[in-house]
Amino acid sequence: MSNAQAVVFDLGNVLIGWDPEGFFDSLMPQKDRRRMFQTVDLADMNRRIDLGAPFKETIYETADKHPEFTEIIRLWHDRWIEMAAPAIDHSVALLRALRTKGVPVFALTNFGIESFAVAAAHYPFLVEFDKRYISGHLKVMKPDPRIYDIVEQDCGFAPRELLFTDDRADNIQAARQRGWQGHLFETSMGWADCLVSHNLLNTSEAGLEKPEAS
Repeated sequence: MSNAQAVVFDLGNVLIGWDPEGFFDSLMPQKDRRRMFQTVDLADMNRRIDLGAPFKETIYETADKHPEFTEIIRLWHDRWIEMAAPAIDHSVALLRALRTKGVPVFALTNFGIESFAVAAAHYPFLVEFDKRYISGHLKVMKPDPRIYDIVEQDCGFAPRELLFTDDRADNIQAARQRGWQGHLFETSMGWADCLVSHNLLNTSEAGLEKPEAS
């Protein structure tokens, strides 16, 4: 019998897509995109934003240091929402089904302050959580144990009562080490199955029942 009482969602690749490589591949030859990602530490740039650094300034400063790629790197800011797409509709339906049943739902995400504001304006469901724990505001990121401790101290539930889904195994492992229950998100159907197995939704609420043949 599961003792999960509250559900914690990651956002990127759980509720909305996150595919910088695919975005830039749509704008330039893949070999050039690979060279750009090898030449410019875009992952570190994004990490700094997720830890609370200014969104536009951080990206533009990085772009200005690499004249060959300046204009296209600036698109990380100027067309950012195209990288954070699309909405994963079934996951959104699961979030809303949990809320309808009165199950507390929280967001725990590595996200910048301003970039989250952009995302929330574009995807209204991102403000439907009972509480949001956003790395840019907290100045600490998954899988650092400190961010899980912040959630535990604030959310009102014991670690064993939290069911957490994330698309990164290291983030799930860090949660499990603290006693959380974890599900590695690969598909929304798999996440739906998990919620049913924890008795948080039934198959109909989770969108798993097949329509009867006419």
